[in-house]
Amino acid sequence: MDPRTSAQDVHRCDLCETAIVHSYCDICDVNLCMSCIGKHISDGYDKHKIVPFQERRSTLVYSKCRTHPQKNCDLLCKNCNNLFVCSSCTASEQHRGHIFVDVTEVYKAKKNNIEKDTEELENLISPKYEEIAMDLENQLANLDGGYEKLTTTMSKQGEQWHREINNAINKMKTEISEIKVKHEDILQKHLDEIKQIQSLIKQTLLALNEIEKSTAVAPTIEYNSKIREFSKLPPKLQVKLPTFIQKPIDREKLFSLFGQITPLSTAIEENVLSQNQPNTSVRELLDEPELVATMQTGNKKLLSVTCLDEDCLWTHGSTNEIKCFSIKGSLLQTIGTKSGQMPNDIVVNSDGDLLYSDWKARTVNKVKNGQIEELIRIQGWTPGNLCVTSTGDLLVTMHSDDEIQSKVDRYSGSTEKQTIQFDDKGKPLYSENCYSKYITENRNHDICVADHGAGAVVVVNQNGKLRWRYTGHPSVTKNNPLDPCGITTDSQSLILTADYNNQCIHILDQNGQFLRYIDNCDLEYPCGICVDNNDNLFVSEYSKGNVKKISFLR
Repeated sequence: MDPRTSAQDVHRCDLCETAIVHSYCDICDVNLCMSCIGKHISDGYDKHKIVPFQERRSTLVYSKCRTHPQKNCDLLCKNCNNLFVCSSCTASEQHRGHIFVDVTEVYKAKKNNIEKDTEELENLISPKYEEIAMDLENQLANLDGGYEKLTTTMSKQGEQWHREINNAINKMKTEISEIKVKHEDILQKHLDEIKQIQSLIKQTLLALNEIEKSTAVAPTIEYNSKIREFSKLPPKLQVKLPTFIQKPIDREKLFSLFGQITPLSTAIEENVLSQNQPNTSVRELLDEPELVATMQTGNKKLLSVTCLDEDCLWTHGSTNEIKCFSIKGSLLQTIGTKSGQMPNDIVVNSDGDLLYSDWKARTVNKVKNGQIEELIRIQGWTPGNLCVTSTGDLLVTMHSDDEIQSKVDRYSGSTEKQTIQFDDKGKPLYSENCYSKYITENRNHDICVADHGAGAVVVVNQNGKLRWRYTGHPSVTKNNPLDPCGITTDSQSLILTADYNNQCIHILDQNGQFLRYIDNCDLEYPCGICVDNNDNLFVSEYSKGNVKKISFLR
């Protein structure tokens, strides 16, 4: 085996290519054996630096100074954007009073950063991309199986439908057979009656023939005519055959009854490296929630409250006016809806702009600098409650025109990008015929809906898959079923929902486990709720028209 091409070969001299390397020129980046060192340094160049091979690349190679070519740039001028300079430059007028840093120290610090970056790329980032690529490859590999399973389910549904149709046909055939028997009985009975009369007529004719041939006086005189009796003909019986009334096939209705294919749902999940996740302070529930302030809005039938921070609260009631208050209760601004009807819901986006849904116009609008701008126009559905997500998308609850379907749509700008309506079994996630479906997004990107009509909190993940339902917690003090209205979340991913009839707030963890009630703040028919960036809870009271500020975390 040629030692120069062996995978187990040691390092060889770059000049003779045979002897084992002994030294290294840090300036020229050349491997040298003992014999070739003299040859390498005999070229007249006086900057060679020969070091043991084990200490190779330990000599720093400095840039030459443009002003003083004979000098190395071993300093950085901080005042000149880290300009490389030599020791002679420091005494020049151009750099008088400037601050200089040793290049070696900066070099070492940068080297450390490079080593850390290399380690992070190799051990954390690159494996994460491999994991993502593998996940996508697995999704692609399982695609055929998933769609085959889908079509198999549809085929089974078709087979079941065929069985049910055959059963219906057989049932109708049996019914027809039974009708036929009745038909036969009716006709046969009538026929028997006619034949009996015919028999009497024959007997009468025979008797008349005998009398006509006879000369006996008595039978002729005793004869009584039956013509009048036989002349009363029986009614003509008409029994109509049953008919089969074929109903026209309504293909659209047939499709809707057979099943529904949910649209392709694409959700982008933020992928965060675990070691770079922001540190979120852990806060615990107070032993006893505290009522901090009560703000009187003067608005009866107060429905919603929303805020970005605690300095500015937007509210609306049963009129077309949306009002903005300071926390001290001062009215700052009033906005009238474009349609003149009360809004279904209000929310504030990350820019501090107010959004509201208009059931009359079927639009979602934005109020910016006092001007109303239409964001979304919806056909065939009525928009309900709103939620701005952490990614800036807009979630909108809505119900169909016939008020028998409900869903949640996700919008990016004015473009619909996701519909959430059915569970994995094709059953509706949300109740029918109910306008009030309050919505929020949790910190883990779950979509939480307080379904007033179902008396439940329904939580799905960001892909629209059902995670859990909450229908209340057993309590000796809460006599009414859960009546959820407003819903919100905090920095700890806790979920809070207003219980209108029990006049309290339920606090749940992100997995739907009940933690506690807020029922000590004299809440009267709580409706809308929101949490600001400091985890202050704001609750609107429907009948009093007040907004209460509550502290519940320490």
